[in-house]
Amino acid sequence: MILLDDVHLKLESAAGPVNVLRGVNLRIEAGETVSVVGPSGSGKTTMLMIVAGLERPTSGLVAVDGHDLATLDEDGLALFRRRAVGIVFQNFHLVPTMTALENVAIPCELAGRSDAFVRAREGLEAVGLGHRLGHYPGQLSGGEQQRVALARAFAAGPRLLLADEPTGNLDQATGRAVIDLLFALAEKNGTTLMLITHDPAVGARCGREVRIADGRVVAAPAATRPRGAALA
Repeated sequence: MILLDDVHLKLESAAGPVNVLRGVNLRIEAGETVSVVGPSGSGKTTMLMIVAGLERPTSGLVAVDGHDLATLDEDGLALFRRRAVGIVFQNFHLVPTMTALENVAIPCELAGRSDAFVRAREGLEAVGLGHRLGHYPGQLSGGEQQRVALARAFAAGPRLLLADEPTGNLDQATGRAVIDLLFALAEKNGTTLMLITHDPAVGARCGREVRIADGRVVAAPAATRPRGAALA
């Protein structure tokens, strides 16, 4: 599903060039659940953005779901994300002037599906928000907003789900409920999951843990736990 081979990213700054990624090598198979951990500034989110085709590396191979992303122009990358990738961010990124139903329908509409609102309704019902279809993000709690974001991410049936600290803005109980839902949806849909987290308990629920430090993958052992397994 994901192959990163000697991926580098160098950005220019007022103080000079900054090497954000320094030769990342990583392989993730279809159907895996993988947590990505490491200190702040280690390159976790940047790696996720490169996998999503939202950032282009300076050099190296990035292949996702059979696509060499370097061969795709911006329109091709948008089509790739539309067809293959769902993304959940820490800050929800819902459109404030759209209802929950309209927010979830967006990826289906972009994919040209005639049943966009039917799928959006089903997605919201699957995350327990069938009674909130007409509510705007400002009328929802943080946990409800993240559940809308999850429904939107899964609405078009992505083969890969990328999640960047999806519980970072939630209290512990709400965060645990959202994570339970995330793993349940990934399991139900057979979706490959790449999850950035600072929470060891969340990371331990994934099949394996990838550790990043100073822009490099420093540990990526084989899977040791079944996907989505909860800790005792």
